Amino acid sequence: MDRAQRQRCDYPVRRARADLARAWTDPAGPTGCLINPRWTHHGHLIRLHRLDPHLASYGITNYSFAISQLAQTTLRSEIGKIELDRTFEARGVINANVVAELDKASVAWGVKVMRYEIKNITPPQDVLSAMEKQMRAEREKRAVVLTSEGERDAKINQAEGDKQRVIKASEASKQQQINEAEGQAAAILAVATATAEGLRKVGDSLAGRGGIEAMQLRIGEEYLRQFGKIAKESTTLIVPGQLSDLASVVAMATSIIRKTPSPQP
Repeated sequence: MDRAQRQRCDYPVRRARADLARAWTDPAGPTGCLINPRWTHHGHLIRLHRLDPHLASYGITNYSFAISQLAQTTLRSEIGKIELDRTFEARGVINANVVAELDKASVAWGVKVMRYEIKNITPPQDVLSAMEKQMRAEREKRAVVLTSEGERDAKINQAEGDKQRVIKASEASKQQQINEAEGQAAAILAVATATAEGLRKVGDSLAGRGGIEAMQLRIGEEYLRQFGKIAKESTTLIVPGQLSDLASVVAMATSIIRKTPSPQP
């Protein structure tokens, strides 16, 4: 209609400006309200997006107030579905369920509810005391568990250290015994080798030219030397007739040497 027609109308024309930007709203109202006979709800935040300005302006008088009242009603319903001591830990689930319910109702008002957040929920004093005791008990339990686990780990480490020390000591003792046995075997082998080599050389000398005569001379010298020691240190009276034993000793040794087979090279 033109200006003249509008001037002839009996009813006034109302213009409205609509803001389509997404915005948080903090509905005005009392500082607190009961969500059940004992729990108190202190305010909430709602993020709205006005999609249809016509419905938002003519579909409802005050959509912000209506959504706020509906949010409180829905909040009471959602909290009534869960146990009181799980209210804080289920806060995210409560907010999501409230958004879903508000979004269903606000479609007719041209508004979409994007998010809902509870500002604060105050439980009764006895519930607060019980929750505090529970948290203290959990902390003490956790401390006891950690202490016992630390003591257990320390004992395990100590036992493992003792075990490794015993194993290392036994291995060292075993190696020491092996080394000593190998040393003794090497010494015995060296002595036997030297003895065999000495005997072989003696045999070679005896089998050579003049070997028997040299052996007889050596036996006679050793006999006389030992006889002199006995005569000097002993109180036994030595008579000259015993000197005839020298010839028999030399003859016996010569007979033994001759009967012994020559060593193989």
